[in-house]
Amino acid sequence: MDTQVSNPIVIMLINMTIVFAVLFVLSLYIRLIHAIDPTVKPSPAAPKADTPKVDAPKVLPPKAAAPSVQEGISGETVAAIAAALASVGVGFSRVKAIRVAHRPGWTCAVRSEGLTSSKKNK
Repeated sequence: MDTQVSNPIVIMLINMTIVFAVLFVLSLYIRLIHAIDPTVKPSPAAPKADTPKVDAPKVLPPKAAAPSVQEGISGETVAAIAAALASVGVGFSRVKAIRVAHRPGWTCAVRSEGLTSSKKNK
């Protein structure tokens, strides 16, 4: 008696059923762990209804000083830097200064490459 299944669709459905069943069991296990977790601190009791709730005064954060920008850097460059920082989630208020980075190592590397280059001008 040959009981092998050779239809790939049936095999796929069986495998997907097994995978999702295991995932469901794991989610139940995780929920159980969260329910009996001894490290979770109990939430504080709700305030009584007879005590009036007083709103805390709103305190505004101190206004950040504008970053110092080196002479010769255009406003467009500053805007591009601010946009790049905003795209990665860094607030522009954390920037302290914008200045040109002096990297003499790159200049030396380019000069060295130009002197040792095997290209010959004809």
